[in-house]
Amino acid sequence: MHTKLIKTAVAGLAAASLLGGCASQANKDPLEGLNRGIYKFNDTVDKAALRPVAGAYKAVVPSPLRTGVSNFFSNLGDVVTVVNDLLQFKLSQAMDDAGRVAINTTFGIGGVFDWASKDGIQKHNEDFGQTLATWGWGDSAYLVLPLLGPSTVRDTGGLLVDTAFFDPIYYADPQPRNIMLGTKFIDKRSQYLPGSDLLDDAALDPYVFMRDAYLQRRANQIHDGNVEKTTDADADADDAADSQAAEAK
Repeated sequence: MHTKLIKTAVAGLAAASLLGGCASQANKDPLEGLNRGIYKFNDTVDKAALRPVAGAYKAVVPSPLRTGVSNFFSNLGDVVTVVNDLLQFKLSQAMDDAGRVAINTTFGIGGVFDWASKDGIQKHNEDFGQTLATWGWGDSAYLVLPLLGPSTVRDTGGLLVDTAFFDPIYYADPQPRNIMLGTKFIDKRSQYLPGSDLLDDAALDPYVFMRDAYLQRRANQIHDGNVEKTTDADADADDAADSQAAEAK
């Protein structure tokens, strides 16, 4: 079943790539009509269901327990980061990130406690979309995914690879996997509830605000923070983008 979903998603990605063509510096959103429709759908679902559920989760679950849940999924995400560190030939960073996984999985009881950060080991975030950019796939058409939110054609391809091969969650049996995915989604969404209000209040066109913030954030991640933000408004936009892009990745 999982393989069939991946094949279907790959076919959809290929179609989007053909429709979008090659994104240029002047036009990174050749699929804007399609993207706006998906954005509107996502916003409706978020306001009607996801945001209330995330708010209830945050109100009911004690903060220490929520922190443990976030740490657990962050530790699993570090596994994905280690693989992509190696694929990007960031060998020193890969050793640090592998150390994080080892420490948090053992002394942190499966990652519930983030002892590695307390020991001063910096956390990194790498995914296969960033790996593809490192390998030379630069500009890519902006693409809004149903429920998942902002992405690009390149980053969607990266997400498929991470999901199919690198993310430990997808090696679990279907029932525990689905429970983990649902919990991860709601936990991540709850972390960005304040950003939702920022997005609602900050822009005349939330779609454009979200798109530009996402593309800037990804450029910053791909270049390891060497892309300068031009204004304070851009920094606020970055926070708002996180609120709607709850896997990367």
